[in-house]
Parts: sequence; C-alpha cells; structure tokens
Amino acid sequence: MDVNYELYKVFYYVAVSLSFSEASKHLFISQSAVSQSVKVLEKKLGTTLFIRSTKKVQLTPEGETLLRHIEPAINLIQRGESQLLESGTLGGGQLRIGASDTICRYYLVPYLQRFHREFPNIHIKVTNQTSTKCVDLLESGQVDLIVTNYPNSRLPSRMMIIPIFDFQDVFIASKEYYPDLEGHQIRLQELLEHPILMLDRKSTTSEFLHNLFQQHQLDLVPEIELGSNDLLIDLAEIGLGIAFVPNYCLAKNKSLFQLDIAEELPARQLIIAHNSHLPVTQAAREFIQGFTPLRPLAP
Repeated sequence: MDVNYELYKVFYYVAVSLSFSEASKHLFISQSAVSQSVKVLEKKLGTTLFIRSTKKVQLTPEGETLLRHIEPAINLIQRGESQLLESGTLGGGQLRIGASDTICRYYLVPYLQRFHREFPNIHIKVTNQTSTKCVDLLESGQVDLIVTNYPNSRLPSRMMIIPIFDFQDVFIASKEYYPDLEGHQIRLQELLEHPILMLDRKSTTSEFLHNLFQQHQLDLVPEIELGSNDLLIDLAEIGLGIAFVPNYCLAKNKSLFQLDIAEELPARQLIIAHNSHLPVTQAAREFIQGFTPLRPLAP
C-alpha cells in the first residue's frame, strides 16, 4: 500500500494529542490541512481512525492499533535525525532517559548533574514512570535508555542490561508506634499480623515482594498501596503501618527503625537498559560511561 509518510506523521500528532488544533500547531500547517490529511489516510486504509465530536477526539480501536505501530516508527526516525545532527560531536543533541521518581531523586541526580556540566549543550529529557512502564517507553522508542530496578519481568531479551548499583529492600516502622518490634527478629508470617504499606501492583517492587511471600507459602494482602516511596516513609513515620522501601531512599531518621527479618531478603540491582538492536546515540553512550558497571548479570 502506497501511503505518504506525511499522512502517517499527521495521524501520529493528532493521535498523541487527541486534538486537530494541537497537531496543526506542532506541524505548522492549518487545521483544515490536518483534517484533510486524516481523511485521505482513512480513505487509503479503508477504515475510520478517529471518532470526532464537538468536544473531543477519540481513537477508534483501529486507530489505537495503528498508533501502536506508528509511534515506534516515528520515534525511530526522530532518533536517526538526532544522531545525524550530533555529527560525531556532543556540541548538541538530546539525551532521553526513563526512570522512576525514586530512582531519579535518590540515585540519578548527581549523574545528571555531572553529565550536564560536561556537556551543557546536550538537552536532557527525563520521563518519570514506574520501572515496568519505563520498559514501554524503551520499546516504543520514546527514550534512549532507562534506569530501572532489576529483576524486571517486562524487560525483553533483546534489551542490553548493564548493572550499576546493588541495593537491599527493607521493612521500616515507627519507634513510637511499634516499640515492641525494635531489636527483635521477626518472621515474614508474623509480619502479616501488622498493616503492610508498599508500592502498587504495577511496580517491580510490588512484584518482587509478592513473589517473596509466595515462595514462603504466604499470602500478602497490603493495607495501603501507593505510587511513591516518599509517601510510604511518611505514613510509616506516623504509625499507619510497616513500609517496604529500598534502602537507598532512606535518609537518617531517628523516628524510624529497620526491622530484623528472619528470612533472607534477596538483594536487587539498579540497571541501565537499552535496545541492543538499535544504535546508541553518542550522548547516551557518554552518559552510560559515567557509571561503574558491576559484575555481569547471570543469564
């Protein structure tokens, strides 16, 4: 089927913004030209891509299917353009990173600061998502690399994985509200007698903890599930329960203590991942080289 690339480009910007007017602004063409291009594409494909109304624009199921294929292609073209603009030098270009809020705040900031000092003309774009959703960003080509927790069941085998930091997850509680637990070893089964505060089901941390309890034939039913480790720490501090968080996001806090768990909690890692089937931009390569790789991961 012979379809002009520009038609797909117009479709993409309407689809991601769900607005003909926003697409026209981005493409520097009239709104009527955008509308006409979409009609031409729909005629060529023999299907309706958008549901139009006076208030909003929605993708049809066929439009959603097309977007899933078009988005990685558009991002791949933009990636190629960026690499050509770099022209072998780091006097310009872009570095696109995906990472969770916690990883950005408690681990990445000094690395971003150092990279910016060394390459001030490189535009750094950081997209915050959960570690699982960061994989989607990488797969669709919206980012050059991601920094994520590992293990991560969403990572496909074609991704290049570079371990950069070992960490340990810990259970924390308030000294004021849980004085009897401090200084005493506690088993996971006993832990279930108390309210558990943890990240929501969409996170790798939640997946890790549920798997850990299942390995000990225990059913974990958390009291509270949130999208922020900072909030979990705050709620633990006021006595709402026992929180499960990575140890690297814990500041010195005299009102909290780490529980001594009888069972061994496996360590996890922070890793950098990028698509091994695509060329790495020079900016991304320089950023990766700023880390000291740990031992290789077992296959």
